[in-house]
Amino acid sequence: MSLNGFVVDFCCPDAKLVIELDGGQHVDQQEKDERRTTNLETSGYLVLRFWNNDVLRNLDGVLEEILNTINQQAIEPPHPTPLPHGEREPI
Repeated sequence: MSLNGFVVDFCCPDAKLVIELDGGQHVDQQEKDERRTTNLETSGYLVLRFWNNDVLRNLDGVLEEILNTINQQAIEPPHPTPLPHGEREPI
């Protein structure tokens, strides 16, 4: 998805959440990544970054950190689309 001219790895607009997965090339571009994160945060997005290696070796830990962050930020998880029957908002 493109956001502010950047292609992000994962974006949930409803939760204003961006998740970036960083490979080894990001070791040499930390300043660029910091500017990118600042740009996205200025637009109201929360940016979480994880190393690819962490996702591959500790997926449960990564998911737990995402969930904890969402809970701390009081971000309401997005509803499935379309909402299940009986859960639709009144018109």
